Amino acid sequence: MTTSPDLSGRTAIVTGASRGIGAATARHLATLGAHVVLAARSAGAIEALAAEIETSGGRASAVPTDVADARAVAALVGRAVEHRGRIDLLVNNAGLIDPIARIADSDPAAWGGIIDVNVKGVYHGLRFALPVMSAQEGGGTIVNLSSGAANGALEGWSHYCASKAAVLRLTGVADGEARANGVRVFGLSPGTVATGMQEQIRESGLNPVSRLPWESHIGADWVAKAIAFLTTPAADPWLGTDFSLKVDAGRRAVGMPAAT
Repeated sequence: MTTSPDLSGRTAIVTGASRGIGAATARHLATLGAHVVLAARSAGAIEALAAEIETSGGRASAVPTDVADARAVAALVGRAVEHRGRIDLLVNNAGLIDPIARIADSDPAAWGGIIDVNVKGVYHGLRFALPVMSAQEGGGTIVNLSSGAANGALEGWSHYCASKAAVLRLTGVADGEARANGVRVFGLSPGTVATGMQEQIRESGLNPVSRLPWESHIGADWVAKAIAFLTTPAADPWLGTDFSLKVDAGRRAVGMPAAT
């Protein structure tokens, strides 16, 4: 049986925290005792979530951030260190998939905008969190949200597949560079999750993923539990790689039922 870690006194930054996986993760980490720094472009949404967490007895703060902007991410990390003294966990969750389109029909500016968030956003988080975690006692953990798309080729998803492949490689490089300094870096491939992004996929009608029945998608709360698990030594066999919730070993590790 998986035991939830005690994150009391820890500081966690969650990007893309305004909804979906990010919001579920923020809520879960707060219940485990972490002070959660919520980052997203939607200031109102993360401020409301921070208030909700505080009202429920947790600790949270909201920092409006566009992860595509290096200066904004540097300021996010700087503010967390200034107010909390350290960063124990960074969840690079912010990501986009819409607009979904075949390459020949895609808009170059929109395609590049996905790369700015999905790839540069992860790089920016790594760039500014790694020096902090490497210098502090106890190091830290970084979780980059990945996808099975990192190793796949799905119609209409050229931007998403390319970006998640890049994230997988960033994870491996960061692990190779920072593990000796006590920084643990993981990718997390959750499979399909019942969020707003999945609604966008469904509406596109492109590729088999858009036609999956809604009940086949897992809840965002399972992804949150997987992120908490990755903060523990039990996750060390997956360092530098993608931890997957689509395989039985990953599901067992977080207490999920076996895939059917």
